[in-house]
Amino acid sequence: MKKIIVLLSIVVIFMTGCSVTKLDDTNISKNMKVLLSKKVNLYNVFYDGYKYYLPKGVSFVKKEDYNALLKDRNNNKYYLYVDAISYYHKVKNEYEISKDSHYSKKLNYNKKNGYIQIDEVDDNYFVQFVFNYVKIESYVNKDDLTDVINNMCYILRSVKFNDAVLESLIGDNILDYKEEDYTLFKADSSKESFLDVVGREETDRYKKDLEDEKIDLDY
Repeated sequence: MKKIIVLLSIVVIFMTGCSVTKLDDTNISKNMKVLLSKKVNLYNVFYDGYKYYLPKGVSFVKKEDYNALLKDRNNNKYYLYVDAISYYHKVKNEYEISKDSHYSKKLNYNKKNGYIQIDEVDDNYFVQFVFNYVKIESYVNKDDLTDVINNMCYILRSVKFNDAVLESLIGDNILDYKEEDYTLFKADSSKESFLDVVGREETDRYKKDLEDEKIDLDY
């Protein structure tokens, strides 16, 4: 099976005060500051080269290579991408605050960088959350927005890479992967729509996954 690693745009910044906020839920910023500032050593998911923690109520639907589909108790879906290649090569790109988004903020906590961007799509919110070389995306309603972002924080803050293992996998070119050049993950991706980037066929499948309450769990 062909292995695909999607390269993500990872933000390198030195201040966290720059942001655009239009949502009236101020808990988002407060919760992120508290959760991402805390150092944790708690893990329950282990794979070659990295590990992380899934909070209670969040479980796997499926996983393929460095990509995973997660689901919480409210049936919200989370698309998670671990960019081990960018981590290994210490790729540094900059994210530009999106003035057209409902929420756009650069993040820098515990020497880990990233950003969060929230856009309104079809009366719901599309969340792109990048932190520590991992990206999580979700499409949620406003009532679940705070809980979903909190879950993302729990996962992203816990990610820890194993340099020795990644050296054996990536350093010697043992991994059989293909770099997909999606503009979604470039520095100017804030101006792109996720649904436009993956195309109409992928859009329909993406929405179906998000809306299908009867998806079978595959552990």
